[in-house]
Amino acid sequence: MIETTSNLAFSTAGTGDAGRIQQLIQSAFRAEDNREGWVADLALNSRFTVDIGHIEQTITQPESDFLIATDSNGKLVATVGVSKREPGYGRIFMLAVDQRSQCGGLGREVLTYAEKYCQQIWGISKLGLDALSTRQALISWYRRRGYLPTQETKPFPREMYPDLALPEDLCFVQFEKEIQETIAA
Repeated sequence: MIETTSNLAFSTAGTGDAGRIQQLIQSAFRAEDNREGWVADLALNSRFTVDIGHIEQTITQPESDFLIATDSNGKLVATVGVSKREPGYGRIFMLAVDQRSQCGGLGREVLTYAEKYCQQIWGISKLGLDALSTRQALISWYRRRGYLPTQETKPFPREMYPDLALPEDLCFVQFEKEIQETIAA
């Protein structure tokens, strides 16, 4: 499935795309950002990694995909993971935009495409996602996109970073959005 929006081409990733998806996600998550509250902990961000096996598994599992956005030159500029978890409910994860393309509305366009994709392909009417509790600007951005906190959290995997002084209350904040009324089929 390929759809062009503005000057982007969207498609579902194949296993051959896993390496460049991994590189884009790690680069985007590690990027320094001078916007207050956008990047909460540079030490943590600089050590963020994503296992290529996880990306390949997402690509090959039924009812999960990585969606990719390429520019007019075929360069990968954004990606997002999507999955169907149960009838009518899906998850969005690892939304990443190339750091040279950030702040121009590309993230919003990719998120909107992911919502439409989940609705059209799997009949999703509600989507969930999570955000690191210390990334207040990102949380505000998701709220502006219609995602509301569920009041639930998931623990942060502190064991992966035993040498970092992390905030005691660090966790993933859970969000959900009803998409049935907001996205035309």
